[in-house]
Amino acid sequence: MPVSLRRGTVTEIAERHEGLVRCEVEGAPCVAYPELTGPVALGDDVIVNVQARELGLGSGGFDVLHVNLTRGLGLPPPSGAHVMKLPYTPVQHAARHVEEEAALPDALGGMPVVCCSLHSQLAPVCAAVDGLRVTYVQLPGGALPVGLSDTVRALRGRGLLAETVSAGACFGGEVDAVTTASALAWTAGRDCDVVVCAIGPGIVGTASRLGHGGVAAAEAANAASALGGSPVLAVRVSSGDERERHRGVSHHTRAVVDLCLGEITVAWPRGIEAPAWLEARTEVDTGGWREACAGLPLEHMGRGVEDDPWFFESAFAAGRLARELAR
Repeated sequence: MPVSLRRGTVTEIAERHEGLVRCEVEGAPCVAYPELTGPVALGDDVIVNVQARELGLGSGGFDVLHVNLTRGLGLPPPSGAHVMKLPYTPVQHAARHVEEEAALPDALGGMPVVCCSLHSQLAPVCAAVDGLRVTYVQLPGGALPVGLSDTVRALRGRGLLAETVSAGACFGGEVDAVTTASALAWTAGRDCDVVVCAIGPGIVGTASRLGHGGVAAAEAANAASALGGSPVLAVRVSSGDERERHRGVSHHTRAVVDLCLGEITVAWPRGIEAPAWLEARTEVDTGGWREACAGLPLEHMGRGVEDDPWFFESAFAAGRLARELAR
């Protein structure tokens, strides 16, 4: 399918954040990533990608600024960058990657790596490891720009994240890495206590159990295991009928377990009945999880803590287990 583009004028600047501008182009909501397009201002002549919004796709709701004709032409690439993000596509751009900077550590030395299948698990995981030095590695699968995540901004504002790494096709982290494995290896040289891996927000669900988030989590777990880390799985479980609690465990979680080639520790909240197939699990005391997560953006598919408490509690369990492993 061809890219759907239209030309327009920036008529409103709604928000400015590091790596993200929310604006309107002739009344239609739009997001822009200044590191790709250059700065954005009122009155700029721009071209936007309108396809997702006009078709009502899962990643829709707003347009994406494609090029700023007023101030975004002829922008220089980063000095010394030799590796392309999104190569051979119309939005390819050079970025410096950790693989180019220096030799990476060979092993993680047992460092816990929490593997999430959804971006909405990130906040409760980080709340559980408050006080430790935490690095977030964003994996391809959901939104590629780190700057789109309001959750990452909130966690940085609370001091719950020290650094961010954009791996693979993702961009906008403090540093970029060509692969998940090299992203993890880089953290080992940064006095990091815990790494949390997750896809970006805005994932489009599929009927297959081999969907984006589960496969990305399994790939991160395999890389962590191969590098001598301690992968911890944040189980995706949703609150359900009290008589059928186990039915709330996503098939994506089972896919992660099946796809892991090395050992992975499955964190499970103590007091919630687990499905029979999830025998290899570590039950975790999640007492005080609501208080620890207070004030953080907790939302999953439009559902909050009161609607789906087990979803957030199970992610918190993974963070609390990682905290124990980091000691």
